Amino acid sequence: MALAYKIDILQALKDKGYNTGRLRREKLLAESTIQKLRDGSGIAWDNIDRLCSLLDCQPGDLIEYKKET
Repeated sequence: MALAYKIDILQALKDKGYNTGRLRREKLLAESTIQKLRDGSGIAWDNIDRLCSLLDCQPGDLIEYKKET
C-alpha cells in the first residue's frame, strides 16, 4: 500500500480519551475499522473524516504517501 499512517492512530485516540471500548459503544468507529487501524490497512474517507474530527487534525497529519519501490 502506498499510503501509510504517520502516527499510531489508536494511541492518539487513547490519549484523547477514546479507548476502543468507547469507540465501539458510542458507535464512533466500527470494529472492522478499528481492526484495519491495528493492521495498518486502508480505511474509508468517512472514517478519516471522523478521525480528523475526534483528533482535531487534518488528513495529512494522519496519512502520508510512500512511493513503492
